Amino acid sequence: MTAVFLHDPPEVLQEWLERRRALGQDGFDEVWEGVYHVAPMAHGRQGRTEHALVLALHGRARSAGLVGSGPVTIGRPDDYRVPDAVYLRTRETELWNPTAAIVVEILSPNDESRRKFDFYFRAGVEEMLLVDPLERTVEWYVRGADAFVPAERSALLGVTAAGLAAEIEWPD
Repeated sequence: MTAVFLHDPPEVLQEWLERRRALGQDGFDEVWEGVYHVAPMAHGRQGRTEHALVLALHGRARSAGLVGSGPVTIGRPDDYRVPDAVYLRTRETELWNPTAAIVVEILSPNDESRRKFDFYFRAGVEEMLLVDPLERTVEWYVRGADAFVPAERSALLGVTAAGLAAEIEWPD
């Protein structure tokens, strides 16, 4: 279900969003060009996949001079996304990170990961990694002239999508 309000949301919705914020349930919520997107908390399968992915990529990222992190905001207060993991070029942590070397999106049913490509491209992200724990697949994307294009391997980490998929200990 999608709901768009052309004016301020009803008071009951404002209260619900404030309660979500107070309980820390809004950590994956995003704002797309001023439109608030409510994202559910991650399924346990997603967390286990992210942990396995971090273990597989840690040494490669470190060798490439990249710093890994869990979810952070990419963008600015009125237009941002929250990838499941990122690899940054600096150790500085900011509330609003303008870009990342690599963003990782772990797919879940009905998520919006594939709709984020244009945003990440405009933000200057160098590579995107899509991981599907249900299908046990990994997809790499690198910057092309005008958009992200599929790639067999990461130019930054030197690993193939197939090789990485074989290294991940996939959840049941």
